[in-house]
Amino acid sequence: MKQILQSFRTGETFLEEIPVPRMQKGSVLIKTSRSLVSLGTERMLVEFGKSNLVSKARQQPDKVKQVLDKIKAEGLVPTMEAVFNKLEQPLPLGYCNVGRIISVGEGVTGFTVGDRVASNGPHAEYVSVPKNLVTKIPVNVTDEEAVFTVIGSIGLQGIRLCNPTFGETIVVTGLGLIGLLTSQMLLASGCKVIGIDIDSDKCTLAQKWGVKTINPLGNDPVKVVTELTCGVGADGVIITASAKTNDIISQAARMSRKRGRIVLVGVVDLDISRAEFYEKELTFQVSCSYGPGRYDEDYEQRGQDYPLPFVRWTENRNLQAILETISSGKLNVKDLVTEVVDLGKFSEIYGNIGSSKSIASILKYPHDDISAEENQTVVELGSRKYAGQKGVLGIIGAGNFTKMTMLPALKKTGANFKYIASSGGVTGTALAKKFGFTHSTSDYKTILDDTEVDTVLITTRHNSHAKLVVESLSAGKNVFVEKPLALNNSQLEEIIQTYSNSNTTLTVGFNRRFSPHMGAIHKAVGNNPGPLNIVATMNAGMIPSNVWVHDLEVGGGRIIGEACHFLDLVVYLGGSLIKSICMNALGENPAETTDNATLCLKLENGTNAVINYFSNGSKAYSKERIEVYSQERVFICDNFIKTVGHGAKGFKGLKTRLDKGHKKQFSELINRLQHSGDPLIPFDEIINVTKASFAAIKSLREKRWVDIA
Repeated sequence: MKQILQSFRTGETFLEEIPVPRMQKGSVLIKTSRSLVSLGTERMLVEFGKSNLVSKARQQPDKVKQVLDKIKAEGLVPTMEAVFNKLEQPLPLGYCNVGRIISVGEGVTGFTVGDRVASNGPHAEYVSVPKNLVTKIPVNVTDEEAVFTVIGSIGLQGIRLCNPTFGETIVVTGLGLIGLLTSQMLLASGCKVIGIDIDSDKCTLAQKWGVKTINPLGNDPVKVVTELTCGVGADGVIITASAKTNDIISQAARMSRKRGRIVLVGVVDLDISRAEFYEKELTFQVSCSYGPGRYDEDYEQRGQDYPLPFVRWTENRNLQAILETISSGKLNVKDLVTEVVDLGKFSEIYGNIGSSKSIASILKYPHDDISAEENQTVVELGSRKYAGQKGVLGIIGAGNFTKMTMLPALKKTGANFKYIASSGGVTGTALAKKFGFTHSTSDYKTILDDTEVDTVLITTRHNSHAKLVVESLSAGKNVFVEKPLALNNSQLEEIIQTYSNSNTTLTVGFNRRFSPHMGAIHKAVGNNPGPLNIVATMNAGMIPSNVWVHDLEVGGGRIIGEACHFLDLVVYLGGSLIKSICMNALGENPAETTDNATLCLKLENGTNAVINYFSNGSKAYSKERIEVYSQERVFICDNFIKTVGHGAKGFKGLKTRLDKGHKKQFSELINRLQHSGDPLIPFDEIINVTKASFAAIKSLREKRWVDIA
C-alpha cells in the first residue's frame, strides 16, 4: 500500500510503498477513501523539517537541554549519532481519515466489516485505528463531508472548554479551517461570533454564515471588539491561530470583558502579561486536541471508555457529535473544500503548502476492490537469495532500540539482513531501506514461516517477549530477545519447556557483560574469583508514571525490565549464580512498580552484591557505576567510559567512548551463528537472572529474603 510520509531531517514529503498494517487487538483495519490535509498542522511540520539544525534547536529548547545532558553523561559522538538517527525517522502525515472497515480486531464490538467510518488515521491506503478513535458515519453524510470529523472535534473541544452560553459574544482568532468550523458551531449554539484573520477571502466566507469579521491589517481588533460589544468586551476568546508572537494572547486579554475566558486551540507564544490577566481576573486554558481521553493509553490504546455520567464528552463522543451536526445540516463543510486531489498527485497540495491559500484540501484514494490479503503485509525491497547461508536474520520490532543501537551494532558483523517487522510498517520499511534488508513486513509470522531465516531478534514491548520467544523457538529459529525474557514465572516455565525440546539457541540482551570495561575487570579477578563484594548503581532517571514500562502487565516495571541488566552483571563478575535476594524500596509503603530500590544479593559462592536502582538522581551525574572489591583490590567502572583499579598490580585501567557492550555482543552472536560455538550466555544463568528479578518483587511484597529456586 502507499502512504504519505515526511522526512523529519529535510522536510521532503513523499509517497512510500509500505506493508498493510497488522490487525491489532482492540482496533479495526480500514481501507481509506478520503483523507483531509490539515494545512495548518502539516504546514508547520513541513516547515520545521525544512529548517536547518540550528533553527530546529531554537524551536525546541527543551530538546536542546536533553541533548546537552546526554552529552555530559555519554559524550559528544554517541549523542550526535543518536540525534541524527532521530532526524532520519520518517513522520506519517495526516489524522483525518474516512473509509470502510475491512477487518475487526479481537475485543472490538459495535463495528462490522463494511461499516463506513471516520477516524484519526493518517494519509494511507489502509490504516489500523483503535476503536475509541473510530466512529460510524451517518448514511446522509458523504465521505468528503465526513473527512472533517476529527479536525472539527478539535474546534468543538475548544468550545466546550470556553463553555459559552446562548447570546454571549465569542471571538475566534484565526479563521483557518479549525477557526471556520469553530465559528459555525458557535453560531449554531446561539452565540454572537466575531472572527479575526488577515485573509480577506476567509473573512468573506465567514461573513456568509453571519460572523462579523475583523482584518487586523487595517483595523485595531481590540477597539472593534469593544465597539461591537458596547464597551463590555468579549465573553470568550478562542484562539485557533498559529503564530510565533505574544501579540495574540495580549490582544485576547485586552478585548475580553472582566472575568472573560480565553482558550488556546492553536499555537502561539505565551509570554503572558500578569497585569492584563490580573486586572480582569481572566481565565486561560489550553485545549488538548479532540477531548478527554487524548494521550491516555488506557482510553486510546486499550479501549477503556470513561463512563458517560462522569465524562459526558470524550474524544469519541466529540467525533460522533460532529458527524451528527453535519448530518443535521447545522455544520456546513462543503463550502470549505478548496480542492480534491488523487493520492498519486499529492504533490499538488504539498508542493506549495507553505504559501497555499487553500482552506481544505482532500486526498482521494483508488476505488478498486483490493483487500488486505496476506501478501500485502510484505514489501520486497531487494532480490538477494539466502539459501544455504547462516546468520539470516528476521527482526521483530522497529523501535528506538532497534534503530539507535541494535542495527548500527549489527551492520558490520556480516549478518544477513532479510526481514524487519513493524506493526504499522512505516518504521520497519525506513530501517529496511537504510540497512539493506530485502523485506519489510507488518506480519511477524512471515518471518517464522520463512525457512531461509534461521535467527529471530525480538525487540518489541516487554509483554510480548515470552510469546514471541516460544513461537520462534517452536518454529526452529535461534532467538535473541532484548531483556527481559519474561514477566512472570508461568511465561518463563513455558520458555524453559519449549527450549528444552528445541535444537536452537536462546540469547537475552544482557549486553553489559560484553563491555570491554567488564571484560577487563573479569579478567583481573579471574573465572573463579571466590567471594567478592560488588556494588552496582544505576542512576536511571525519572520516567513519568503513565509510561508503559511501569505497567506490570506490559512493561513489568523497571526492576524486572531494566535492573535485570545488573543482576546478570553480578552473576558474570561473581562467577556464580544468585542464591537469594532481598529488595528494599524508597518510602513507607513502596509499590511493586517502584524504581527507587536497593537489592541485596547472595551468590552461591559467597559473593555479596548490592544493586542500587534509583530514578531520583541528577542527570548530570554518571548513569551507571560498578565497584568490585576483592583481595585488597578495588575496581571501579564509571559509566562504561573509564575503569580504574586500586591495589591491582599490573591493571592498567581503561578509557573508551561509552561502550556498554552492544557491538561485541552482536559480533559474537553472529560469529557463533555462522561458525557454531557455545551459547553466548549460559542458559542456566539467563534463567537464574530472570527468576531473581521476579524474586526481588516478591521480596518487596513479603518483606523478606527470597531464595532462588
